[in-house]
Amino acid sequence: MTTPDTSSPLLALRQIRKRYGATVALDGVDLTLHAGEVLALMGANGAGKSTLVKIIAGVERADAGQVLWQSQPVTFGSPRAALSAGVVTVHQQTSQLGVPGLTVAENLLLGKLCDPASPVLQSPRQLLAEAARVAGDLAGGLPLTADFADLTTAQRQLLALARALYENARLVILDEPTASLSAHESRRLFAAVDQLRAAGIAVLYISHRPADLRRLADRAVVLRNGQVAGGFAAPLDLDAALRVLTGGTLPLRSKALTPTAPGPVRLQLDAVRLLPESPAINLTLRAGEVVALTGNLGAGKSHLLRVLFGAGRLASGRVLLNGQPWRARNPAQAIAAGVFMAAEDRWRSSFLPTTTLGATLADLIALPHLPQLFKSGWLDHTALDERAISWIARLGIRAPGPQATPDQLSGGNQQKVVLARWQSMPAQVLLLDEPFQGVDIGARHDLVNAIRASTDRAVLIATSDLEEAVEVADRVLIMDQHGIYDPGPLRDGASLLDHIEQLERFAGQASNPAEEALA
Repeated sequence: MTTPDTSSPLLALRQIRKRYGATVALDGVDLTLHAGEVLALMGANGAGKSTLVKIIAGVERADAGQVLWQSQPVTFGSPRAALSAGVVTVHQQTSQLGVPGLTVAENLLLGKLCDPASPVLQSPRQLLAEAARVAGDLAGGLPLTADFADLTTAQRQLLALARALYENARLVILDEPTASLSAHESRRLFAAVDQLRAAGIAVLYISHRPADLRRLADRAVVLRNGQVAGGFAAPLDLDAALRVLTGGTLPLRSKALTPTAPGPVRLQLDAVRLLPESPAINLTLRAGEVVALTGNLGAGKSHLLRVLFGAGRLASGRVLLNGQPWRARNPAQAIAAGVFMAAEDRWRSSFLPTTTLGATLADLIALPHLPQLFKSGWLDHTALDERAISWIARLGIRAPGPQATPDQLSGGNQQKVVLARWQSMPAQVLLLDEPFQGVDIGARHDLVNAIRASTDRAVLIATSDLEEAVEVADRVLIMDQHGIYDPGPLRDGASLLDHIEQLERFAGQASNPAEEALA
């Protein structure tokens, strides 16, 4: 880690205040960031992180206070103004990271193509060559001719970061950048952040992952209730930072490592092959059991969940649901059988545009179960709202009410809404793809408790994060090249880091990890 510049800061925020109606989002925030420094910004959902980032990036204006850029007062009136000054934001919400309908190459060169000074006609060969150079090592595996809309969440993150490195950035804001990356891809990201630091570029790094913060941060600032609650220098005392973040303490795990007595077999996979040449998978899931699949990007985790939900096809093998041969031909059949799935990108898979009919929390929670809420041919809106109010309370969703829309909620509360949809009806099997993506440690604790609340269903989780897998699961399995490998039970009494090291030793370094297959 290099020694950060101690001269005049690149960015300084002085007594920043921002209010939305009766809600005080920021209340006198002071923050400095120097060139060549990686500053971790920590805080629970709703602490004010997103509002602070929006002010820095020119999306919002502060009600009071001062923004200093290179010691000069500035007001970035728009994201373009902030970008022109060298502020590049890599958003957590992947729909904001590119333009569907354009290729990966075009998205990598988006800034250049939008420049009025650029030629109207571009040689496809030259465009691809330049895009390959921009992609570099970080995003070199991305298919340059593919449509941005077909990229996975992780691929979109890599594209956005590669584009940020290409542009003349002075400050890069990374919002939970490893939330959907495997350990392999995270290491590539860490190397890129090191390159930024060495080049004198400041990085504002928003994350709750201890491994990220220990590896990268020169300093950490904790926001709580719109105020700076604490600051920490490297080496970071993360336990102290988390106590400040939560206002108390949270247990590392929400359960004992040894699972409770499992119930009957809910789902069984016999010699299942996801691809004709992939290893055969034999897997049994019991009621009350939570099993996590982890592994590199492209290992097949999402592929398996989509197949079980009827959104993909097996190459061969047999699936049994409650002891009976079963295979969903589409998601509707899976839902009817009690096999529910929450996909990794909630905005693409679980929510509707906020301006459309059916975009409220009440509608979204009930959406797959609407037929049960019709009486005499009419939708029972009272029952619809009552169901939403009940689950908002049970999962601790911080929302104005059942008629709110997801864009009014923090990331953790959005994810609770997705879980409420599938918790509100009895399930045989619950499939969760990256359920903790963009969720802070407090909300993650709530989600873990909710996931483990039922003893009637089996839960299968796909996550690229070993820490998340160890926290939530009774069993952690490694997926590689579309096959599943069992590292054995996690050791009772061992620490979180011990378990992660145990899993990493078993998984090893997967050779030539494939990029996640497109849709």
